[in-house]
Amino acid sequence: MTNLLASLICVLVFLALGYFGTLYFERRHLASLAAREATMRRHMIVTQLRSYPGYVPSDLPPQLIVVETVIAADYLKSFLAHLRKLVGGELRSFRVLMERARREATLRVLEKAYKTGYNAICNLRLESADVAGNAVSGGNRSRGAMVALLASATAYRAAPPTS
Repeated sequence: MTNLLASLICVLVFLALGYFGTLYFERRHLASLAAREATMRRHMIVTQLRSYPGYVPSDLPPQLIVVETVIAADYLKSFLAHLRKLVGGELRSFRVLMERARREATLRVLEKAYKTGYNAICNLRLESADVAGNAVSGGNRSRGAMVALLASATAYRAAPPTS
């Protein structure tokens, strides 16, 4: 009986460590994203338009910027999501995972364009991919969930705003 109780306590301690560790790192990543977004908002113009609003011809011609981002969920979130799929409903942990991946990919495009000397991007596109192999029938279903995003945009030099 004491061995069973000790084993149960051990499992609960590891589950708690996994849950709070994941929560800590997820919040830290979200805070990092918010700080980087605030910095990029001051320096970059972002638009979904296909053309270049305010384009200024310069020695820097418009350029295609492409980045990749892969963010994986931990096993605890994957396990809880599998349990949630049994009864149905929204998988909030995967929604947060997608949001983090989308924001990270967008920021990487902005940062890459800014480092290259551009101050604006247009025609930003995000495309998801299955890197874990879960879409293949007969694949290994024990893998954790992963979000892979390919982001592309056209970087250009825009005229500074006139006051």
